Amino acid sequence: MATNILIAAGDISGDVHAAELIAALKALDPSLCITAIGGVRMKEVCDKFLFDLASQGVTGFVEPIKKLPQWIRLLKQVRSYCQTEKPAAVITVDFYGFNYRILLAANACGVPCYYYVTPQVWASRQYRARKLAALTRKMYVIYPFEPAFHKQYGGNAVFLGNPLLDKMPDPLDKTYPPTSDKNYAWKLGLLPGSRESEISRLLPVFYQTFKRVLGSYPNTHAYLFLVPKSDGEKYLSLLGETPHPNFHVVKESDYKIRSQMDYLLACSGTATLENALLGVPMLVAYKMFYPTYLIARQVIRVPYISLVNILSDKAVVKELIQENATVEKCTEETLDMFDHPEKLTAQREELLKLRASLGDKGVAARAAADLLADLRGGQK
Repeated sequence: MATNILIAAGDISGDVHAAELIAALKALDPSLCITAIGGVRMKEVCDKFLFDLASQGVTGFVEPIKKLPQWIRLLKQVRSYCQTEKPAAVITVDFYGFNYRILLAANACGVPCYYYVTPQVWASRQYRARKLAALTRKMYVIYPFEPAFHKQYGGNAVFLGNPLLDKMPDPLDKTYPPTSDKNYAWKLGLLPGSRESEISRLLPVFYQTFKRVLGSYPNTHAYLFLVPKSDGEKYLSLLGETPHPNFHVVKESDYKIRSQMDYLLACSGTATLENALLGVPMLVAYKMFYPTYLIARQVIRVPYISLVNILSDKAVVKELIQENATVEKCTEETLDMFDHPEKLTAQREELLKLRASLGDKGVAARAAADLLADLRGGQK
């Protein structure tokens, strides 16, 4: 069989997962030639890089329309690649919109297709599950309930664990003050998102929340977590003032500082599950382009927006969406947690239960072995 494989990811989290899968595939078979569409992490480990799609930061229903000309050009390149290079397989990672088109192009050329980190079609537009089933040979899902869901639509899905576990450290031993202590030096983490639109909407809210918390707990320190290669100065300008002396900017990839936080104000997304795996309590907020929000209200079929609550099937963490994601409400919830540290302890215990349900480390290696065995017609 040919050794050329095309792997495509369309956002930052997908870029991370895809890079780990590429490394695992090449560890099992160094002769593989990996061509990638994705981001900076994939570019570092692949053999041929076609396009940085992950940096585009497109979300929602309306925004992707602006990127159509660019996507059309890239899709033509993918079709040409499949026709001329005849890859042994195409592997798509998350990011349904463009990856669906890649799957169509690959199928038209008779290329076997796999999905790693399948999009959350169970949350909205479930009809897409049937489309994925028809276009993929196998899907590697990341939550325990997903194989049964996809089976209803004819999909061949397996759960080998959640790939976030591969890069997450073990939770730190953590204790909180037994009662409210106004002099306690709380560590408040701010995660306003990874996309420019998310950060511009949530960072001012999170920063002003920190400023108000200082009124009750003056020794609190805030830590703004940004993607390592992001422009920190650009986002600091959103604060509208010189940052408070207790305000710090963090760019890390090892979660060392984030794992030390007492509480986090987080944008809904993959970061909330990362926080759960670290055992760090949080509040989850989200604001989006208003037309996108109106459409989302009509199609989303789950009662929560945060992965923590969805997977736990209950409100483990507070969610503040759209007009409720205000400084006042974020401050109220944060102060309630600091005033009642036992609530932090209780939430941490729920988060650690969730971590235990998501499998063991080594997910990318297991998926790579399974995928190559399936591709070659062998058995695991």
